[in-house]
Amino acid sequence: MLINPAFIPGPLLTCGLVLTLLLAHRERHSIDFAEIRWAVVGRLVGVVAATAVVASISTEGLALTLGILVLLLVGLSLSGMHFEPNRGTLAVAGTVSGFAGTIASVGAPPMALVYQNAKGPRIRGTLSAFFVIGVLMSLTALLLVGRFGFRECSVALRILPGLLAGFVISRRMAVVLDRGYTRPAVLGFSALGGLALVLRQLL
Repeated sequence: MLINPAFIPGPLLTCGLVLTLLLAHRERHSIDFAEIRWAVVGRLVGVVAATAVVASISTEGLALTLGILVLLLVGLSLSGMHFEPNRGTLAVAGTVSGFAGTIASVGAPPMALVYQNAKGPRIRGTLSAFFVIGVLMSLTALLLVGRFGFRECSVALRILPGLLAGFVISRRMAVVLDRGYTRPAVLGFSALGGLALVLRQLL
């Protein structure tokens, strides 16, 4: 959004689909399908709500909404709240993920909050499987309201080379990040990006 609003949400969601397919395949032995079904139900609810917002909001409004949403999610992650993956927490996290993911392509934080104390492979595998299904839902919804099509796919193609390079590098980096660096890195970059979006729209 900071570089070009055209990247949000369809193109980044498309790239997210490619990335999660690759990750789900690589970490397929760590996927817990029994858990993610409740998150998928929640995701559907969030997608429906977000689609109504995306269809009626301006680019400026979308940018401000995205920035505030990211900062709220970072704050929630830093709040010290501890959740265990169960039917209730997964359904709620799935709903928030569906809303945030469809509007701004940032559906990971709510689910990551639920899985923040899980092992690296379980997080990557289970969440990737969830996001394959969830992103397909979001893209279908955006297609139905005219916010996803050939133009968004062509923009996504510009991002894919960097994404694929990152995926190749991540195989070696995952071992280092699993030592406790993943969460601070994700929250730090997310907070900076969200704050920059809000300040740009307000100032």
